[in-house]
Amino acid sequence: MQRVVVMRHGDRVDHADPLWGVNNPRPWDPPLTDGGLLRASTVGDRIRAAAAADGFQIHRVLVSPFIRCLQTAAQAIAALSPIKVSIEYGLSEMMNTQAMGLVVSQVAPSIDRWFPDISQLEAALPAGSIDHSAEPLYQEVPKWGESVWEARSRYASVIKALADKYPDENLLLVTHGEGVGASVSFFEPGVEIYEVEYCAYSVLGRQQHKVVGSEQGFNNLRVLSTSGPTGIHYYYTTPSPAAVAVASSSEVPDH
Repeated sequence: MQRVVVMRHGDRVDHADPLWGVNNPRPWDPPLTDGGLLRASTVGDRIRAAAAADGFQIHRVLVSPFIRCLQTAAQAIAALSPIKVSIEYGLSEMMNTQAMGLVVSQVAPSIDRWFPDISQLEAALPAGSIDHSAEPLYQEVPKWGESVWEARSRYASVIKALADKYPDENLLLVTHGEGVGASVSFFEPGVEIYEVEYCAYSVLGRQQHKVVGSEQGFNNLRVLSTSGPTGIHYYYTTPSPAAVAVASSSEVPDH
């Protein structure tokens, strides 16, 4: 089974200091707090231990270009090494006022480049782990003004595309809260997400199977984690597949 772990970044400094963005020339890109760095390291250890207990290991990390995600990935990589890591612009924050806030929305139309060259972004990651041969699905951040639904759809399509791009590897994707929420809501029907904690993560999986000839194929990704233990909280607006299966198996047959 291939596993895809989708993780939110750690605690961001502008949530601890609301004036941070007002006084910073790049208000859309706050770093982690010291507590956020510690949380990222702790959750990286937790992911490694949970993966080992489930009989697999992470082979590759793909990360949003925002510094809070790069710092989170760097902390997690320390627990997961040796590992390959690269930047994926498709995992970027939602490019809208809802995610970025009023200060960023006022300057967004005049921003030509949201980020420096990729080599400068990679400086935040452990040098020996960077896979320079990896080509990102998105060559730049999405355009400003996408809707929440468009952003969630983007996250879901990027998660699926990355799983398809690296079918023989287990992946850790370090992204943003809406991305983690979409990793559950798009792959688990009838789910309503109501909280995604800092460094929360989901675990998706799909089983490899034989198709025509000797080729290998994969079933659809499905959510393996549950609400609560990994920091994602949700409820079902319709009966969950597991509940339906239990109800069906407990029915008394007619005689």
